[in-house]
Amino acid sequence: MISNLQILADRIKGARSVTALTGAGVSAASGIPTFRGAHGLWRTHRAEDLATPEAFIRNPTLVWEWYDWRRSLIASCDPNAAHEVLARWSALEGFTLITQNVDGLHERAGATPLRLHGSIWELRCADGCGAAPWDDRRAPLPDLPPRCPSCRALARPGVVWFGEALDPHVLDRAAAATGCDVFLSIGTSSVVYPAAGLVHDARRRGAFTAEINPVATDASGAVDLPIAMPAEDALPAIERLIDGPPTSD
Repeated sequence: MISNLQILADRIKGARSVTALTGAGVSAASGIPTFRGAHGLWRTHRAEDLATPEAFIRNPTLVWEWYDWRRSLIASCDPNAAHEVLARWSALEGFTLITQNVDGLHERAGATPLRLHGSIWELRCADGCGAAPWDDRRAPLPDLPPRCPSCRALARPGVVWFGEALDPHVLDRAAAATGCDVFLSIGTSSVVYPAAGLVHDARRRGAFTAEINPVATDASGAVDLPIAMPAEDALPAIERLIDGPPTSD
């Protein structure tokens, strides 16, 4: 019997267009917490209570202490095998990489993903003074909270917080990428919309859909092929199979 990994490898090998959506699970093997479940607390705070405009208005220093801790943690981590495979695939014609992650590990591996939720390394003026967002890779930051270099108002992380809308141009590009032959949902909890809806949109448009995640999600029963494996194990295995001949029953 053909394994699920081989089935997916054959589908990818025969596809003209492939889209992959990644979530926090892709970076877990690099040592970055997913911030969901039993180990999702920082001090006594839930991520969902800190990553909001209201939390920033209420206590910008606390929010920035959390982001500064995250930035320092990410700076000490390296891309893992999943990032490396996806970076190689991203160089191929017809492959689109979309990520919910803000950690920048896809970029460090050599990919240029479509970032749904922004970048933790980007800062922007919280007052919207008109200054362009800027990158600041220092970790830790020298002063908390940081300030806009143009107007000296507070700066905020360049990420999409809970309750905020995604950039419509980014969302349009992600929606267009669901018109593919194969759609992969990798390491995402499939609970944060609109990202979680992309795999369902792809299936409605005729794509073969697969989920790679060690635990079941809301999408597991809806995709054509669920693969219960960590991304850092599954993706290198699939890449090796793609290099081999296709198989049949």
